[in-house]
Amino acid sequence: MPVKVLHAARVASQWHVKQRRKGASQEPYVNHLIEVADLVAAAGATDDVICAALLHDAIEDQGVTAAMIAAMFGPEVAAMVCEVTDDKALPKAERKALQITHAPTLSAGAKLIKLADKISNVRAVGASPPADWPQQRRLDYIAFCRQVVAGLRGIDAALEKTFDDEAQAALESVRAEPALQ
Repeated sequence: MPVKVLHAARVASQWHVKQRRKGASQEPYVNHLIEVADLVAAAGATDDVICAALLHDAIEDQGVTAAMIAAMFGPEVAAMVCEVTDDKALPKAERKALQITHAPTLSAGAKLIKLADKISNVRAVGASPPADWPQQRRLDYIAFCRQVVAGLRGIDAALEKTFDDEAQAALESVRAEPALQ
């Protein structure tokens, strides 16, 4: 594995060291970043795309700047991270609508990252959802992910099938649980 990718993994683990996933298991957030990077790597992504996958939430969640990422990993990596970063200053509903709208316009690398991110997220909603998410919120989130992925189609058939399978499994898992009050 190239040094640049390992460096990105180390930096991502440092930036997200105190962050946990929202799910009931509270797993270290870095597990999500590694899962996303693993998915894009399995799809044959370049080292820059793998690095961007490892760093994809750094701006949004950790206050890291695009300039910092560009200085450490190059402008191409920083540009992909920026493409998949939500503007947290916007209301959640607007951020979600923008993800759906912007999905078809993303670069190929950013599409792979976004698709892998949605795979990881629907897996988490099915396996270890946030304890405070009622059943309907989980169902709505899976539907939202499907809308985003609809705009990413055509980038990688195997990843798209993985998403479809994982979204269906998550849907079945959520529907099988008693509704939370």
